[in-house]
Formats: sequence, structure tokens, C-alpha cells
Amino acid sequence: MASVSVFHFHVGEASNERVKLIPFNPEQHCETFFRLSSPHPDIYAHMPMPSPASAAEFKSLFYSNSTSHILSFSNLESFAFAIIDKTRPPSAEDPEGELAGTVSFIRTSPINLCTEIGFIVILPPYQRTHMATNAVGLALQLALETTEKGGLGLRRVHWMASTMNPASARLARRLGFEQIGIIPWHMRFVKGKMNGKVGNGRQPPPGGDPEDLWRDTVSLTLAWDQWETGARERAAKAMER
Repeated sequence: MASVSVFHFHVGEASNERVKLIPFNPEQHCETFFRLSSPHPDIYAHMPMPSPASAAEFKSLFYSNSTSHILSFSNLESFAFAIIDKTRPPSAEDPEGELAGTVSFIRTSPINLCTEIGFIVILPPYQRTHMATNAVGLALQLALETTEKGGLGLRRVHWMASTMNPASARLARRLGFEQIGIIPWHMRFVKGKMNGKVGNGRQPPPGGDPEDLWRDTVSLTLAWDQWETGARERAAKAMER
């Protein structure tokens, strides 16, 4: 199968000295991604999707006919990147380094010129390094820079994080996002207790399945005018650390 996305925008690569974002190729990246992530199902604890049971199952998400699943190539609103760590030796996944994770544009609107950065997974061997900050910083540059500078010229980038995952919100703030509120009871994790999900820590609504969990969500945003008046420099400084 070919790795062909039908995203609203044409997207290329984004790169600096340490990290590169390239289109996620299921045929090239899924095996390694699953091998490194499967011993750590907690990676998906705050996400609505379950931990894939196999590399084939993970790959099938990209080729699904569903227009709602964020990883499906049929979803015009989403685009998945492979994160390449250029400080590591060349690998079977990329001649410039090793596959270190994934990040995506999701819920993208060509009318409102906005997107959300989501499905961020830094694989365990690359966590607590420069990887997350640089990968998200590159995604921001790609989203908010003008088309003349190689960006998509979007006007707003959104970020959603579980209230029980403060590290995610901290990363967003470090790169210039501002919190605009908390959405209570935002997501229902069906059978969340069985699937290793983390709920909001509150008594669930009456009448539901006792195995379900609910997520409250911190909502953050970064707009083009903030980018032009200091956030660009803030993100660049964070990436240099």
C-alpha cells in the first residue's frame, strides 16, 4: 500500500540540526513504532484510542476508511508526522537518524485556517531529551509561518491536554501556548478501567458503566499575532536548550 494522505494542505518536511519531521509512512515506521511502544501501554493512558495489540493493527488505522479517526488517511483534517532524532545514527527507518515518535495535525480547518497539535508520542528511549520540545516547535513553525517562509500560514494552533497529564500542558506553555480554560467531562473512555486509561479522579456521572472513565481537558491556544509578537522567539529559545 502507498503512504498517501489526503490532508487539506500540502505538507513537506520540517527540520533543524537535531530533529526532523517527515510524513509518517505506515509501511516504513509502524513496525519500529510498535516494537518500542508496546511494552509501555501507559503511553496511551490519556488518549481516547486504545493501545494497539499489534503492528498490523496500528498500521490498519492509517488505511481505515473512517473519516473520523485521527490517523486515517481518509481524514482530511489530520496529518501524521514521524519524528526523526538526527543526533542518532542512520537507521532502517531514516538515513538521517532514528524514529523517535510521532506528532500530528488534527481537526484542521482550511476555512478557519487553524489546526490542533495532537497524538504526540515520544517513544520511551527518547523521552526526557530534546525530542518533544523540538518536534512540537517544528510543527508550530510549519503551521504558523507564512507560505512564503515554507509554512502553512495558519492563524491559530490549538492544544488539548488531560488535566491528569500536567507535563503535556507544561510543554505547550513552554512553547508559547496560553491556557484558555478547562473542559469538564470532555471525553468518555469506554471501558477505560479495563484499557488502562486515566480518568479525571472524580465520581463519574450516575447511570453509566462503572468501567467507564471520563477525562477533563485543559484547552490551550496559540494564535498568529502571538507568534509574530514574541512566541516565535520563545519557541526557538526553548528548542535551543
